Amino acid sequence: MRAALLAAGWLYAAAIVFLSLTPKPPDPGFAYGDKLGHLLGYGLLMFWFCLLYRYRYTRLAYAIGWIALGVALEFAQAATGYRSYEAADMAANSLGVLLGWGISATLRK
Repeated sequence: MRAALLAAGWLYAAAIVFLSLTPKPPDPGFAYGDKLGHLLGYGLLMFWFCLLYRYRYTRLAYAIGWIALGVALEFAQAATGYRSYEAADMAANSLGVLLGWGISATLRK
């Protein structure tokens, strides 16, 4: 079962990469909806992996990795020519990671 949950988490991470680099990402249809999408997307990703790993240093490694992924994807978007770099997206990604970690820590207590 754990292997399936890990596979689902990595599949979700791959979906984030795909959606970040696709020429026509989904439009939520309201102001700052994309920022909310970044926040929730990375928050759920971190939350998922926090539930799968109980050691703090493992979670820290994932948090650093997901934040680095969000930063790298913004630079990759700038290089595509059809997407744009936004520091606010990086901030929303990072905040989502921290919130996902925080919520999982709260639920574990």
